[in-house]
Formats: sequence, structure tokens, C-alpha cells
Amino acid sequence: MEAAVTFRPGSLVEARQREWVVLPETRKDTLRLRPLGGAEEDATVIYLPLEEEQPKPAAFSLPDANKPGSQQAAVLLRDALRLKLRNGAGPFRSFGNINVEPRPYQLVPLMMAMKLDTIRLLIADDVGIGKTIEACLIAREMLDRGEITRFCVICPPHLCEQWQAELDEKFSIKAEIVRTGTAPRLERGLRLDESVFEVYPYTIVSLDYIKSDRRRTDFLRTCPEFVIVDEAHSCVSASGTTKHQRYKLLCGLADSTKERHMLFLTATPHSGDDVAFHNLLGLLDPAFAALAEETDNLERHNLREELSFHFLQRRRGDIDEWKENGGKFPYRQSREATYYLTGEWGQLFDQILTYARSLIARSADGTKQQQRMGWWAALALLRCASSSPAAASMALGTRLQSALEKSEQEQLRQLNDTGAQCVLDTSFAGDNEIVDTVPAANVREDDADALSKMKERAEKLGGPEKDPKIRTLINEIRKLVRNNYRPVVFCRYIATAHYVGTALKKAEIKSIEVAVVTGELTSEQREDMIKDLGDTTGNSIPVLVATDCLSEGVNLQDTFNAVIHYDLTWNPTRHEQREGRVDRYGQPSGVVRALMLYGQNNPVDGAVLRVILEKADKIRKVLGVSVPMPIDDDRAIEAVMKAVLLHPGRQSIAKQMELDFDGFDEEMDAAWQQVADKARRTRFAQRRLKPKDILPEFHKAFSILGGPDDVTRFVSSVTERLGAVLYKKQTYFRMPISYFPKPLQDRLGEIGFKQSTNVAFEHPPPQGADYIHRTHPLVASLADYVVEKTLGANDSEIGARSGAMFTREVNTRTVLYLLRLRYQISIEKRVDNKTVEYLKSLFAEECLGVAVRGGTDPQKVENADALSLLSSVPLRNMADGQKTQLVKQALQALPRLKGMFEKTAKERAKQLLDDHRRIRDASKTKGTLFSVTPSLPVDKIGVYVFLPAVPI
Repeated sequence: MEAAVTFRPGSLVEARQREWVVLPETRKDTLRLRPLGGAEEDATVIYLPLEEEQPKPAAFSLPDANKPGSQQAAVLLRDALRLKLRNGAGPFRSFGNINVEPRPYQLVPLMMAMKLDTIRLLIADDVGIGKTIEACLIAREMLDRGEITRFCVICPPHLCEQWQAELDEKFSIKAEIVRTGTAPRLERGLRLDESVFEVYPYTIVSLDYIKSDRRRTDFLRTCPEFVIVDEAHSCVSASGTTKHQRYKLLCGLADSTKERHMLFLTATPHSGDDVAFHNLLGLLDPAFAALAEETDNLERHNLREELSFHFLQRRRGDIDEWKENGGKFPYRQSREATYYLTGEWGQLFDQILTYARSLIARSADGTKQQQRMGWWAALALLRCASSSPAAASMALGTRLQSALEKSEQEQLRQLNDTGAQCVLDTSFAGDNEIVDTVPAANVREDDADALSKMKERAEKLGGPEKDPKIRTLINEIRKLVRNNYRPVVFCRYIATAHYVGTALKKAEIKSIEVAVVTGELTSEQREDMIKDLGDTTGNSIPVLVATDCLSEGVNLQDTFNAVIHYDLTWNPTRHEQREGRVDRYGQPSGVVRALMLYGQNNPVDGAVLRVILEKADKIRKVLGVSVPMPIDDDRAIEAVMKAVLLHPGRQSIAKQMELDFDGFDEEMDAAWQQVADKARRTRFAQRRLKPKDILPEFHKAFSILGGPDDVTRFVSSVTERLGAVLYKKQTYFRMPISYFPKPLQDRLGEIGFKQSTNVAFEHPPPQGADYIHRTHPLVASLADYVVEKTLGANDSEIGARSGAMFTREVNTRTVLYLLRLRYQISIEKRVDNKTVEYLKSLFAEECLGVAVRGGTDPQKVENADALSLLSSVPLRNMADGQKTQLVKQALQALPRLKGMFEKTAKERAKQLLDDHRRIRDASKTKGTLFSVTPSLPVDKIGVYVFLPAVPI
């Protein structure tokens, strides 16, 4: 008979002179086993034909009545058993296998996904709420339910390593990165008919590696059944060769099979392009593309209602209703710092401004395109000049080279392609990276001499002595680091970033370590530099100078807690994205700082503040989301240009706010209003699932697995019992690892805890401390050690399998039996009315307390939480002999309780089935059948007797 039939998941077997639990993935000639008291990491596979003695059924040994322990030891064993569960019998199959404790609000996408037959979900939560965790929760749950066996993440290349780390560290999923540099290694040794995506079940695919026609065809053929698309907004524009390829790829994935589950993630679902937005909705269901029609009729209303099952978009404010349960974000303190363009730098800026205006004047009689190119060139030059002397010098030099080497037609074409990228910060390059290089402009050869002289002047004006902007930044950095803030300084151009980095290093600001990260570096190099900066030892405070290559998708909250906008962005969405790098879920600091730096008499900064940021901020306060500048509206572009270029002189910001340029304010307001109306129409805030819908499931899951309070109690108790008492240090605890028994020290050393370490039990933890949650490796190691010692060696000094006490919690003799229940979950699929196809077996287990009263006729105490009896307060001492006698009597009653225990196991199996179906009811439409069978007899882990208090 096949081993898979003989020993079902959850069965106990004896093999190799020890006892094991049979796990899923058992095959005909193999058994996958976990030691009875061991950890998941100790699981092994044995090949039956090579075994000298074949495995045989085993029975779980009863507690030793002669080794009663204390109440604290009994609680310690109970907590250890619950906290080491990985295949917990709760409503969510995945919670035992994740290494992060999700916040309740992050379960909303999971619950929405589980209600869909085929998951097609657009998660458009605000920056920093945790879209990555939300998506990974869904993938992990689908894996652990056995509904998928493979999945892939499609993302921009610079986010591949971040996804790999998140999946590995938080969800115990080892995924391979597939892109140009890794594909040859992964393909080595494969058969000609094999694909990387068939051999490696979990992959992270670079969007720009897989989008080409040649690779796309093979990917569509072998793509996994579950796909996550990150930064989805960058893939749905049908214009432009690169974006069209990306969109074609996603259309192929969505259309090739209606069974494929797809998640789309973006913080900016509507980035100003109506066509792209409705293309994105069409990937969820082609019917949703009809929402592009603006008519407000019944059909549109019904479509929006249907879309609400597939579209989730929440602002920070939407999370406030979850604050009771950990929807905690840092408080953002925003302020401004200003400087004046004076002296030589002010004079040079005036000269550049005059030259920029001359470009406009000379193009006035040309074609519409030539006029527009003149505007782009002038604005781009002024943006560089406003950024830094280094960017100004490079811009002037670039323009000199452009004037001497390129034809006017080539210049026009180049400027037309890059104008929006370099001036308005809206477009992305072909590789999905933000352009941070200095652009070229449309100038004439007879300007060469003037440009050269301005370039020479700019090169002499660097440093805090002559540059008021960098001088202001240095002073602000000093203030921040003095208060232990670790800032990220965002610059618009590579030249400016290096200029700022050099200036900060020379400024001799005490205790800072500076690094510069720009688009010149590969994604791997950027990640390494950020990690090295974050690993700075001693008292050094890290300061990161970066271009906007880090403004999207990169998480910096672990190391940094302040953002400085050295250059104002002309894209309100990107402004929010910059701050979202540190102001996000998981930020350990309670307060983050955001500083905006601008010139009081700089016309470029004045235009950005007046025409863009101020108006966008008003819309954001009303709608709760940032909206892009209306770049497709000529009125908006002309308003910016007039604000910057047409008024003489360098007015103060206050003056600029009062100026009127022939009614352009009205035109600009009209353009912004159109953007706001679009955003309002396309906003689909999730209103179906509320805290009252989610929290019962959340609490139910952690009542089985153990929650934060259980973790705190367990770690504090076990460290005390093992001689390594935690001691409080401000907002965290110090754990002296070297005081633990040597075997435990060795085990902890393997997971990186070799010396004393700082731990915290609240999220987010303070800087320098590990957040200890139920699936943290430290908790798992401590729990495994307690269970192994208690069940293996009957060491009642650590955990107690038996005990007795006097307490006021009972009024008659009560016995608590600590049981471990194991279940097999069978997943089958109905092919037709007569045929059922077996798909997979899953394994689940839980610890349960059953309390009984009476001796000759024991009655079950109907208590929802019988295990809480173990937390009863003992009133007085009881002799060990009396404890032993009481435990022996309780053990002798076990034969009479067999039926009660089996009935309890069957009732819990039915409850587990109901939980499984309640969460994932969509499976009914696919003909998927579930059954839950308890493994009998149940394991009797502990026996504890409670006697009512009597007078002494």
C-alpha cells in the first residue's frame, strides 16, 4: 500500500528510533516527517525502500505524574506550543508561515481576494500603507491553501532585490530573480523544452527583461497561475514603444487564460492619462474599460458597483478607523526653509534668466512646435540653474555642445521627447527609471561665446561661501542630526546630488556619514550603498543624498526618518512619493520630518509653489490623494511658462503670489479643476469591508496561534527561567544571549543572535532593536527549545506537562487536559457529476484545552478558553506528593474521556472546515471540495488539576 495512504498528514509514526509527525508532500516511496517536538526546519524526507526498518504507527506518550511542575512552567509550555505552530488551524492557512505580524487593515485586500473566484484585484493604497505586504499575504494564503503552486512578481528592475528580500524575510518564500544578468545562470542545464518559470516555482521578473516580443511569447506559454504586477501604472499606456510592449505583455497574461490570478499594485492608478487608467481597469475585466464613458447612467453605476469588488484605494485617513489595532503611522512634521539669490550667484541667475527669455523671443515667429521647444529649452535651463551651480554649469556646457554638434531638427526632436521628463517630472524613461540627467536645449551657434562665459562663472560659484542654497542646507542638516534625525536629501539632477554630497562631506558636520545614490548606479549598487550606509556602526548618523531614482518603490524607513526637498519637484505625486520613502508603515520613529527648501526670490521656485504645489495641495486636502499636473492641457503649460519667464526681475515669492499675468490664473484653475474632477470620478475608496468585518477573523487567527501579549509573556518568562533575564533600557529590552544554555546559544547563533541583543515587543520598534513577533526566528527557536526539552526529556524545570494547584478560579475539582489536535485537509475538484479528482492534502494543528469536572462521571466545562485556567493564581503551596497523586487520578480517567476528546476533535474539524469555506467561499463556483478529518487519537500533552481554595 502507498505510504501516502498508510500515513496521512498529521499521523504519528515511529522511524529511526524516534517519533515523527507526517507532513504533506508525502509520496509513494517517501515520507516527509517532522520530529514530534521539533521545528519545521527539522523536517526531513525519508526514502522508504532504503529504510532498514519501515516506519510504523506510534502513540503519543502520556505525561509523567512523578514530574509535576509549577504553574509558570505549565504556562510556558502552553505558550511555546501555540507560538511554534506553523500550520495553525485558524481561518487563514498562511498566518503560521509568515514572519511578519500584519496589521488588521492589511487583511482587507486578502479578504477581498478570497471572495473572488479568479482573483483580479487592483490595490491602489496610498504610499507607505503596505501594498507589498498585502500582495504577499494573498500569494502566501493561496499557496498554503493549495490553490496555486507557482507565482511570479513582475516589477521594474530596480525593485527586484527588494521583492526578493520581502518574500524571503517576511513570507519564507525563496524566489529567483529573472533578468538579463541572472537568466543565463538559471537556464543552465535546462532541457530545450523547459522554461525557467516551470523549473523555478517562485520568480521575480524584471519588467523590461520579459516585455520583448521574443521573451514574451515563451513567458505567456509557461507563466505561473498567479501574477503580481508592481508599479502597474507604468505598464498600461498604449503610446510609446516601451510602454506599448509592457501593456501588450499584461494584456496577453490577462487574456491567455481567465483562470490566472492577477494582482496589480500602484499608488497612482490615475496618473493623468485617462486612456492608461481605463486600460488598467480593463485588465481586471474588459467590461470595466467602458467606464471611460462619462455619462452617468444605470449601466455605469452598476459597473462601478462591480468594480468595487476588484479595486481597493485607501488614503492614510482611511486607516484611522483601525488605530485601535495598530494602524500606526508616524506623525509628519513639515516645514520650509528659504534663502535669497544674492551677490554673484544672483547676478549670474539674472543673466541666465535673460538668456532664457531670449530663447522665447527668438522662437516667437516660428511654428507652434518651435515656440513650444523654445519654452521647454528655457524652462529646462532655468531648472538646472535653480538646482545648483554644478547643474547650471553642466546645463550650459550641454547646451554649448548641442549648439555646435546637432542640427536644429535633431534638437527639436530630442527636446520634444524629453521636455516633460526634464521639466515637469512626469515621464519615465524606457527602462522605467526616472531621468535625472541634465537635458540638452535648442540654441544657436552664435550663442556659444555667451554660454561659455556663463559656464565659467557658474563653476566658480560652488560651496557655502558663495551659494546660499547649499549654505542653508548645511545649517538645516546640522539641526536635524543634532536631534537624531537621519535625512534623505532629494535632488533633481545627478550633478546636483554629487555637488551636495561633496559639500556635506566638507562641511565637517559632527558624526555624519554621507552617501550619494543616483541613476548612474545599477539597482544592485544602489541597494548595496544604502545597506552599507544603514549598517554604519558607532555614533555616526547616516545622511543619504539621492536623485528621484529612489523616489518610487524603494523602502528607506528602517534607516531614515527625514526628507529634504533640496530641489522642488514639479510633479506633486513625486513630491509625495519622496516623503513616502520614510513616512510609511514600519517606520520606527514616531515623528518624521519633511523640509522643503526654496529661494525667496527665485522665479522658478515661485512658479512651482504658486502654479503647481499650492494648487495640488488644495486638491489633495479635498480628495485625500495627490493628483498630477495637467500636462496635457496647453493652458497649464503656458501658465507655468508665463509665471517663470514673462515678469521682469527676480520678485520675492510673496510678490509673485500677488502678480496676475493676463488672467492665466483663471486658465490654470480651470485646468486643475479638470484634473480634480477626473480624480474624483476615478476614485474607488473601499467601503465594503470595515473593521467589524475583519477584526473577528484577525482575533480568531491569533487566539489559536498566539498574539502579541502571548509573545511578550513567553519571551520574558523563558529568558527568566533560563537565566538570561531581560532588562529594560528606555523603549526596548536588552537580552543577554551569553547567559542561555550552550545548546540554545548555538541555535540562536545560527540565526544571527550571537551576543546580547536589543528587542522590542511593539511595532514599529525603536532604532537598533529587533521587533519580536510570534514568527520571529528568536521566538521560534525559544519555543522549539522549550517543547523539545519538555516533551523529549520530560524536563519540568522548563515546561511542565503536569501539575496541580489550589485556586479561587474553580469551585469544584477541575482537570484541564492540554490537547494537540491534528487535521488532514483534503482538497478535491469535481470534474463532473460522477468524477472527483484528488488535488492535494494539507496539514493543520492546534493546541486546545478541555476542562472536566467530577471524578466518576466527568462533565466537560463549556468554556471557550479553557486554557486560561493555566493562568490561575495559586493560593498556597501544595506538596509534590499530593500533586503526583492528583495527576495520577486524572490520567486514570483518560479511558472514560476518549469519546469526549474524539467528539471535540470532530467538532473542531467541522469548525475548521467552516472557517476555510467562509474565508474562501469563491472556490464553490470552481467545483473545489474541501474535507477536514481529525487525526485520532488526540495527543494528550498536559494534565493539570485545580482544586478550590480551602481554609488552612
